Amino acid sequence: MEGSYMNRRQMLSATAGVVAGLSLTATCRSPEKRAGSRKGFKIGVCDWTIGKRTDPGSFELAKRIGLDGVQVDSAAAKMTCRYSTASCSRKCSPRRKRTGWRLASLAMATLNDVPYKSDPRAERWLDKAIDVSKAMGTKVILVAFFSNGDLQKDPKGTDVVVERLKKVAPKAEDAGVALGIESWLSAEQHLAIIERVGSPAVKVYYDVANSHKAGYDIYAEIRRLGRHICEFHAKDYDDLYGKGTIAFPEVRKAMDDTGYRGWLVMEGTEMPLGMEESCRYDAQYLRTIFPPKL
Repeated sequence: MEGSYMNRRQMLSATAGVVAGLSLTATCRSPEKRAGSRKGFKIGVCDWTIGKRTDPGSFELAKRIGLDGVQVDSAAAKMTCRYSTASCSRKCSPRRKRTGWRLASLAMATLNDVPYKSDPRAERWLDKAIDVSKAMGTKVILVAFFSNGDLQKDPKGTDVVVERLKKVAPKAEDAGVALGIESWLSAEQHLAIIERVGSPAVKVYYDVANSHKAGYDIYAEIRRLGRHICEFHAKDYDDLYGKGTIAFPEVRKAMDDTGYRGWLVMEGTEMPLGMEESCRYDAQYLRTIFPPKL
């Protein structure tokens, strides 16, 4: 099994052609487009992926792996997550300054168990999460709609979600925070919700592996959603990145077409090399396609 995986030098060599092709594309653009595309990508990881859910120690581990930051689970049951307290903000800030790593975003995974479409607690927690996001300096909240919160074939639940988002969206707008819907819905279904809510604060948190698993053409969907995507999960259900079913170079091309530059947050599912080494492998692979500067 070990022999079937590339070492770092082999991996970098194998992806050199991809990088060269992308670089050539960038070089052929007009000077104006080249100047506007110098900002690259930041690569982070979900704190639960590295076994550090709601643990400030996730920053040090992310640094050791070679990442830029962490997406934290912002809401455990009853919104007791330590990141939501003032004392934790004081505790985390020095650590963040010392390591130089940042919070990519907050993730409300608890909404998979306590559905936003039906439970009043979820509505209160999202309102509070906006305050937390503003205090911690993050710009994105992942609003999860899986498991108990799934919106597929649930028009009544979707109606409730739309009405609740209409109420909370103005607060998110004032705070400069995007509410990113992550679900099994298609691009068109997401866009329908966004149109109904009518707020620039409501966007899509796009998980390439989830959408691929649902049977969607993820590269077309990225282009279709465009500016409505606030952040991405990088994930592959089948193998280490670059060896599974997600064509990350094609993801990059779709992002280039929409102008997306920002965070890709790794949510690992396959870790044949162990957690830390698998995440390091995935991060090194992603860096060859999504560099920090272009």
